[in-house]
Amino acid sequence: MTVAAHRPARLAPWGLALGGFVLIGVAFLVGWQLALVLAVWLALWAVNVGVARTTAGTWAAPVLFGLTLLILWELTVRLFNVPGVILPAPTQIAVALAENTNMLRADFVQTVLKGALGGWLIGSTAGIATALLVARSDFLRRGLLPVGNFVAALPIVGTAPILVMWFGFGWESKAAVVVVMVFFPVLVNTVAGLADTTSMQRDLMRTYGASAGQDLRYLRAPSALPFVFNGLKIATTLALIGAIVAEFFGSPTFGLGFRISTEVGRLNLPVVWAAIVVAAVTGSLWYGAIAMLEKRLTFWHPSQRGRG
Repeated sequence: MTVAAHRPARLAPWGLALGGFVLIGVAFLVGWQLALVLAVWLALWAVNVGVARTTAGTWAAPVLFGLTLLILWELTVRLFNVPGVILPAPTQIAVALAENTNMLRADFVQTVLKGALGGWLIGSTAGIATALLVARSDFLRRGLLPVGNFVAALPIVGTAPILVMWFGFGWESKAAVVVVMVFFPVLVNTVAGLADTTSMQRDLMRTYGASAGQDLRYLRAPSALPFVFNGLKIATTLALIGAIVAEFFGSPTFGLGFRISTEVGRLNLPVVWAAIVVAAVTGSLWYGAIAMLEKRLTFWHPSQRGRG
């Protein structure tokens, strides 16, 4: 145990020397720019490893890892003079965010709060309600689920233009696309969760003389909760993707999808990436909120054990 504990300390100088020789070789063979990027990467990697071993590593390590990616991204773009129309630097994207805050806020309201969130609420509620009916009807289960699998396999680029023509260019058509995309994943997951009970548990409920409502409340609904939340988490990403892609086929003069398609045509890539950042942060926070609610409501489930 003592030898193993001291071994990294003896090997550390050799490792640093070897890393130095490798960087010098890269500088001669490829260029000093790549050597500098590798040196910064190795230094930040060492810091990440050190922080991950501390008590604050649970939250600090992911933050530091994200900052590492941004630093390497900025450094690579600046050192190699990457054109902005190919890949803008993070600082350029930050400037675009700051200069277009009001425009992006209006895009956020149109795409996320109206199209994505509205469609997600309608589609998820309808999926759960339909699953309660399907779980009690073998006819519906055999007839509806195959149709659901078929509709879920339809490409969004095919269904979105049709729904835009049906419901117009406003947020309603985007919400309709989202409903179609999230309804069946939530339905299938909820049906699977309602069926996730053992014969012994069902026999026990019948022995106690439980009614259908009590069986649902005390047995089927709790067992279905982890499945329902899986469907809801999948639906969050689908909702955001569906609302953005649907705007490519017709929308008012605002929205994240409209902004991305318009600014790409103008080669204004910093604004395009700014819209992507807004969508990515929104999707991450949305997914995280559902995950936190899942943790509070399904703390008893084995999938939640051992999570911080």
